[in-house]
Formats: sequence, structure tokens, C-alpha cells
Amino acid sequence: MEPTTLPDVTTARTPDLRTPLPGPLAQAIIARDHQFVSPSYTRSYPFVMQRGSGVMAQDPDGNIFLDLAAGVAVCATGHAHPEVVRAIQEQAEQFLHICAADFYYPHLPILAEKLATLTPGIPDKRVHFANSGAEAVEGAIKVAFHATRRQKLIGFTGSFHGRTLGALSVTASKAAQRKGFGRQALDVTHVPYANCFRCPYGKTPETCGALESKGPHCARVIEEVVMKTTVPPDECAAIIVEPIQGEGGYVVPPASFLQTLQDIAQRHDVVVIADEVQSGMGRTGKMYAAEHFGFVPDVVATAKGLASGLPIGATVARADLMTWKPGAHASTFGGNPVAVAASLATIRLLESSLMANAERMGQYLMDGLRALAERHPIIGDVRGKGLMIGIELVRDRVTREPAVHERDRFEQACYQRGLLVIACGASTIRLSPALVIDRDHCDCALSTFDEILTAGL
Repeated sequence: MEPTTLPDVTTARTPDLRTPLPGPLAQAIIARDHQFVSPSYTRSYPFVMQRGSGVMAQDPDGNIFLDLAAGVAVCATGHAHPEVVRAIQEQAEQFLHICAADFYYPHLPILAEKLATLTPGIPDKRVHFANSGAEAVEGAIKVAFHATRRQKLIGFTGSFHGRTLGALSVTASKAAQRKGFGRQALDVTHVPYANCFRCPYGKTPETCGALESKGPHCARVIEEVVMKTTVPPDECAAIIVEPIQGEGGYVVPPASFLQTLQDIAQRHDVVVIADEVQSGMGRTGKMYAAEHFGFVPDVVATAKGLASGLPIGATVARADLMTWKPGAHASTFGGNPVAVAASLATIRLLESSLMANAERMGQYLMDGLRALAERHPIIGDVRGKGLMIGIELVRDRVTREPAVHERDRFEQACYQRGLLVIACGASTIRLSPALVIDRDHCDCALSTFDEILTAGL
């Protein structure tokens, strides 16, 4: 195929597949990757990215896909948004790097002030910049340790906070992420997350207290059991929680779960850390998912969609907590000027229209998926906020047995039809498209899902 015959991804509206997948050029890249790149990366299917525009992605053979993953919720404004690209170019022409740990530059405090204002709670906060979500989580944990002079942590099963040794200690998503790395670096006790679809306590919102002032059992167990047996409150530095669990299955808890955690923490002077790495930056229709629940954490870790694809993370903490002295915590590349410029452009776009679009299109997709669930019993649950949506597949709606292999086949079938989706949890497909998605894109996804489910898994 001659390059001039390839379709133009910038004008494409639906998938356009020209070769068997993967095509010959993609196969050559994959072969080289297998030879030289770490085998620790998890690739569910052989898609190779060559170029992107908005929610559309193109491989080197010219095949065009509808991207419903957005780099795992990273490309908030879509692939190569012109305003973000322009901000990157303009900053790159000025200077590429200056170490924020050693010198000052204008855009860093501008972004810090913006994040202090956007995160839940009063704007009297301080911001530490990092390179990733894992580093933002590490920073949040260090803030809690330094402020409280305590060393124990409480986290949740199903959680994913990163792969560095500290973040891995609070992660409890998959055994494969821990296997082979020895004991956890930090003293962490994990308790079950508020997954009402699969309550580990065998309760319902009506029987667990979630609808009462006392709050749900899965939150109360921290104070009633854990703090009385294994984590004395005066040794507990922080409770770290995802307001909406990501890798664990796109699980949306009842608001009372997060509010009860906050109440318990306040009674015992424990820091509450919200990991908003995946759920933040407008993805849920609000800037941060915590806002849906009336939840005000002490520290927020944010990254992924923060700069539309450039590597940046931030730890945003109450000013009275982030009081460490010069040299206590820093990063050579954290707050890189080009990434900061991309972040400021991203935030402008989110505030002007894309956050509202995430709310509208998220509801449109949820309505469509629930209609599909009425026709396809394999869909056990549809849940989410905005454009953070989980589709959990089950073999039986009564037993709710996870349809693991069927989920994996669904993922592959989407790829073969030109849709990019990724899995999470035991048997969930997650949808985290760029916030520029429109109704036509959603209709394309829904009709493709229907076609796959009708054909059978």
C-alpha cells in the first residue's frame, strides 16, 4: 500500500481497517519490541500507534481505530489537540528544562495556584510536582509521614497506586504486580473497598449502614476492627483511597463510604489521601471525582490527564501539612516547563467545555450501555461517572460469577473491529475515552458492542 492511499486520521469519524490486524508494518515493530523492550509490559492485543487525532488513532499500516482508552485515561483532550500542541511548541522554543528544585520559572507557581484552587477544599494548599502518578502518590505518603511522624497506612483491596516500591506497598490490585519483589516497603493494612456489586461482607446498601448516618460497614470496620487490633490510631499516618477505584474495576462507592472514612480520620488526626490519578482532571464530569461525594481529602495525588499525555504528576496538600524544609523532597524533572505548559492548556480546555462534555457524553454512553444490558445478560453491571465507565461481564446474573475469558474475548473482538478498549478488575471493560468524544463516536462504540455480544463470546 502506498503512503498516499492511507486514510487521513484527522478527518476520520469511524474505524477504517485496511489490512488484517496487525498489518505487516505493525508486525515488524512488534517483533523489534519483543527483542529489546522489557517483557514486563502488559499488551492485551497487538495495536501499534503511529498517529492520532482526537479520539481516533492510526497504526503504521494505515488502519484507523476509535480509541476508547486514551492511553489509560491520559489523553484528556484527545490525541494531538492543537491548543495543547501549540502550548508545547511555544514553550519548547523558549527552553525545554530548568530544574524546579533549584531555580524558579513563571509557569510553575501559576499551575500550582491553579491546582490548589481546583482540588477539593480550601485553596490554602501547597503543591509538589513529580513525573507520574506513582511519584505523586509517593509524595502524598511522604507528606503524611512527615506531618504526623507516624508510619502505618491503611489502604484498600483492589487499589492501584503505582509500581514504585512505596506506591506498590499500598497497591492491592493483582498479585502479579507484587510477585518477585519481596516484602512490601511500607507498613500497610488493606481492607475491602466499597464494591457494592461484589460486597465481600455479603451485605447490601440497605443492610450495611450505607444509607444510614453511621455509614457503611466496610468503612466502619477501620475504626471498629482495624484500629483496635492492628493499626493503633496514634500510629496511623494516613488512609489512602481512590474516590472511584480504577484498576480494581472502575468501582463507584456510595458517597457515605468516603464521608465515613473522612469522619474516622478526623477523629484520630489521620491524613486522608485521595488518589485521583485516574479519576481526576475532568474525567468524571467534575474536575476531581471526590466532588461527586462531598469528600474533602487532606492530600490529593493527580497525574494522567493533567497534561494530555506529557509526563507530570502533582501532590496537592493542605498548607499546614506540607511544611517540610528545603531538601526534604524534590525531583529533577518534576514540573518540567513543557509539561507545565501542556497542563495549563489542558486545564483551560477542560474548564471551557470538555469537562461538561464528559458529563453529557458519559450519561449518553451509560444510557446506551444499560439498554444493551437489557438485551445481553452477560452484562452484569454498568457503572461510572462521566467518561470513567466500567462494564462488568458475568456468566450468571444471580451468582455474578466473573466472565473472565469472555471479557478477554470481548476486548480482542473490539480490536478486530477497530475499537481500542482495555480491561480492569476481574471481568470489567473500562471506557476512558478522550473528553472530546461526541455522540457519533458513542453510537459507533455502542453498535459495535451490540454486534460483538449478539455474535456471542
